[in-house]
Amino acid sequence: MHSDSKDRVERRLSAILAADVAGYSRLMGCDEEGTLARLKALRSDVIDAGIADHRGRIVKTTGDGMLVEFPSVVEAVRCAIAMQRELIRLNAPLPPEQRIEFRVGINVGDIIIDGDDIHGDGVNLAARLEALADPGGICISRGVFDQVRDRTDLLFEDLGEQKVKNIDRPIRVWRWAANGTATEKKGGDKKRAEALPLPTKPSIAVLPFDDMSSDGVHDHLADGIVESITAALSHIRSFFVIARNSAFTYKGRAANVTDVGRELGVAYVLEGSVQRAGQRVRITVQLIETGSGSHVWAERYDGTIGDIFDLQDRITEQVAGALQPSIRIAEIERSRRKRPHDLGAYDYAMHAMPHVWALEREESAKALDLLEKALAIDPDYPLAISLAAWCHAQRSVYNWAEDIAHSQTEALKLAERAAQLSSDDPLVLAVLGAVHTFVRNYGTARILLERAVALDPNAAWAWSRLGWLENYLDRPGLALKHFERALRLSPLDPMNFNNYVGIGSAHEVAEEYDEAAQFYQRALEERPHSEWIYRHLAAALSGAGRMEEAKAAYARLMKYYPGLTVAKVTQAMVFSPTSTDRMCANLRKLGLPD
Repeated sequence: MHSDSKDRVERRLSAILAADVAGYSRLMGCDEEGTLARLKALRSDVIDAGIADHRGRIVKTTGDGMLVEFPSVVEAVRCAIAMQRELIRLNAPLPPEQRIEFRVGINVGDIIIDGDDIHGDGVNLAARLEALADPGGICISRGVFDQVRDRTDLLFEDLGEQKVKNIDRPIRVWRWAANGTATEKKGGDKKRAEALPLPTKPSIAVLPFDDMSSDGVHDHLADGIVESITAALSHIRSFFVIARNSAFTYKGRAANVTDVGRELGVAYVLEGSVQRAGQRVRITVQLIETGSGSHVWAERYDGTIGDIFDLQDRITEQVAGALQPSIRIAEIERSRRKRPHDLGAYDYAMHAMPHVWALEREESAKALDLLEKALAIDPDYPLAISLAAWCHAQRSVYNWAEDIAHSQTEALKLAERAAQLSSDDPLVLAVLGAVHTFVRNYGTARILLERAVALDPNAAWAWSRLGWLENYLDRPGLALKHFERALRLSPLDPMNFNNYVGIGSAHEVAEEYDEAAQFYQRALEERPHSEWIYRHLAAALSGAGRMEEAKAAYARLMKYYPGLTVAKVTQAMVFSPTSTDRMCANLRKLGLPD
């Protein structure tokens, strides 16, 4: 006897993705409203859009999770990895306690259709796989692995058979992790290779990018971007960059970042993915520290296939520019984790870096103390010598020194010594160019700075110092172009407040005082303890006729510089006589004595 067709259970074969937020209760306990707002934004901007792009259907959501059905296993996996990589990029600037990270499980199986809902063992298994995943990671079933292994270059680690709740039989599980993973195990784990020692300067390998396009035929595009970035980074003499041929041995292989670090002897890897949908191209890049597997920096770039070469050039430029401050910050943190008796000259220089770039009186003094310790270990260390020269130059130009001439002399002496020891490091050359600018050796400064950007066209700080040089020579139009290029190259650089001062200064040189004041105020918002900026702000507000605001800025200036005079400002400033006289005239209106 046949059952009535109305009573027949409707089934179909589908890929099922289950996801939830790791540590959701903790996040809600710390900041309920903020967590809900950020989760809502992520759902709207990243997750829901990504699911739609990969032809998925959201079956249902809970407060911290969701169930999604896909008609294609490959699309489900690509969607999950694209989502996780985008979340990594968005989480990178946030402290760990504020990061929203998802765990994802994917299964393929027979499901029961119940209106808009779905049920069955296929759904239950996806939920169990999600529970096995790490925050930011993905676990897949054997059925999923069998379907994607030959259709994608993505790599998964075989976790073997796992016993999970409410499933009678053990299940075979594969794992993808954002910090790299191993491929399917064959015959047990390989013996770990002997780790290569790390170079004494930042070291990086640019790994082949994943092609995540739906047709999977754009390897040439991904490879071209990797080659271009590798070539650009190789210009940075302060970096140790693994050659393209060595890095490309990892194409199609497991790319566990810890193993890459050991095998190539690098502290960082840059990895990424290329995804094409129609005429749109999305490229995601992330920098990972190999020792800890932690993400240092991540970014996403969008463009169209029609301007792919322009897009490739833009990505190369911006990645190379952004990596310099990102790696510098990471190197500072790495040196801070060392035990005191393990510190060498390089470590002391890294410790000094944030104090050097703060451009604040007390911070600069701390930097000099650390640099002296570096030079006690290695008296001929060019980076430490040039940074010490820069600190002495700061003492003169920011009116910190009682004897400005002595500070200028000391800065120049150290700069010349560093130049004799190193003539091909763009960072050292840029620092030396800044020092020569501050002692009014403009011709020498230009030679050094132009050599720096010739060696490394993506050196944001060298472009910034060229901007300042043009300001000092009354060329504000050129100065603005250089500052804007520095900001574009390295939009998250801690030194960018000084670019805003430079842009303000260019407007002040052009007698555009309202615009100048706007950028000086923005710089002070980012770095309120850089009191020397009030010299510029007070003068610009005075020049704009905004006398009440000017008087308030002048009061702040004199609080920090109680003995300041026109003569001291004139001695410290390195602008043209015309620009300096105009600035001092505006300060005289506020009561600055001669």
